Amino acid sequence: MDAIYARQRHIYDATRKYYLLGRDRLIAELDLGQGGSVIEIGCGTARNLIAVARAWPQARCFGIDLSAEMLITARANVARAGLSDRIVLAEGDATGFDPQALFGEEAFDRVMLSYTLSMIPDWRAALAQAAAVARGRVDCVDFGQQERLPAVFRRGLFAWLGKFDVTPRANLAAALDEVAARDAWRATFTPRYRGYAWAGRLERG
Repeated sequence: MDAIYARQRHIYDATRKYYLLGRDRLIAELDLGQGGSVIEIGCGTARNLIAVARAWPQARCFGIDLSAEMLITARANVARAGLSDRIVLAEGDATGFDPQALFGEEAFDRVMLSYTLSMIPDWRAALAQAAAVARGRVDCVDFGQQERLPAVFRRGLFAWLGKFDVTPRANLAAALDEVAARDAWRATFTPRYRGYAWAGRLERG
């Protein structure tokens, strides 16, 4: 991961803002109460966490990423935004991390995964881990299967994403249902932008 992001971290946000659709909607719908906590798994440059901190000024924000290089940029961005007292970052593996050891937190009111599952080889384990550290809700958004867009667009997008080891998860809805059935969650799944993006949610039933 560090080899991939050593250079990309400097231009990541500028190149992603036009096609990582649905991130801001996820943030707007977090519904974080007074003093609520949120963690983003795969926080990257902290772009989303900075937006969360601004949208929900009473929230306590945390983020993990596997890339130490990306976290260098994330911490610089957080400091530049004047939010170092509200956003805590740590290096960690999405498929298995200890929130108590990293942050002194047993669980979080909200867990976010934004265009992360498509980049994690064992993405099902990451989804299960998200549920394991959530006390209230898990929200995810990622590339869909472009099911209501022209086939040529789908082929071109998937070929381009493949160059960056990004694989849209065709079985996301089923994976959400599996976690929900196993751990007493309620799963919802919503295609957005004609299937360009898929949004998923796990809530306590």
